[in-house]
Amino acid sequence: MATQGASLDTIQDFLAQKRIAMVGISRDPATDSVKLFEELCRRGYDVVPVNPNTAEVQGQRCFARVQDIQPPVEAALLMTKPEVTETVAHDCAEAGIRRVWMYRGVGKGAVSPKAIAFCEEQGMQVVPGQCPYMFLPDAAGVHRFHGFVRKIIGRYPRHASS
Repeated sequence: MATQGASLDTIQDFLAQKRIAMVGISRDPATDSVKLFEELCRRGYDVVPVNPNTAEVQGQRCFARVQDIQPPVEAALLMTKPEVTETVAHDCAEAGIRRVWMYRGVGKGAVSPKAIAFCEEQGMQVVPGQCPYMFLPDAAGVHRFHGFVRKIIGRYPRHASS
């Protein structure tokens, strides 16, 4: 059975990776995926865009699949629809990616229970359904507030030993 969330340790380990694939990034520069891509790049991450429907995002080469990325990445942030997430989780396993984050801002996000279970069965670290902004130092006020509210209601991730 899949867990309901990742520990803060798993989240911090994911964010400690400086080369991350962003799977399902949009071609539309006004979307949350492109804004998060830009923010991570500003923070020094080497974010590798993955979208089979475009050759370039924000001036960077875009890969069709995570298996095509060279040199390979250690982590993948999935911005996909839930019905695509399971396939992408399998792609990540095939590519040797051991850290997967299924983005969720508002709505379902990329979270797929089958994909979570698959990742766990493969021994992959999975962050199911969090917004990375909440965990970035000095994030904008709305993201800090969102994290604060989640702490109050007991839905903010804790360290594994807590």
